Amino acid sequence: MTDATNCPKCNSEHAYQDRNLWICPECAHEWSAEGPETDADTSHDTSVRDAHGNVLADGDSVIVIKDLKVKGASSVIKGGTKVRNIRLTEAADGHNIACKVDGIGAMNLKSEFVKKA
Repeated sequence: MTDATNCPKCNSEHAYQDRNLWICPECAHEWSAEGPETDADTSHDTSVRDAHGNVLADGDSVIVIKDLKVKGASSVIKGGTKVRNIRLTEAADGHNIACKVDGIGAMNLKSEFVKKA
């Protein structure tokens, strides 16, 4: 493959074209085949948003919106639990919030299960 079809974000050679967009299956980055001037239009998609569409930032406080089972433990994070001082991460598995939950400890959460406090 040529460099034009490699992902500009992770340089993966497994990118494929879907109509007028190129899609990387490894990092889920999408870009236009027309050129770099349209990449600036899609750059707002890199922000992390909560379940209601609010933009999250490092240091924000969030509230868990539903009961979440903790993998590898018998405990549960109850809906309504407030988590303070989050850190945003870029994880491939979708867990893009690193935080400490009172009574449980350090863990990663998905932004789709929280709302901004």
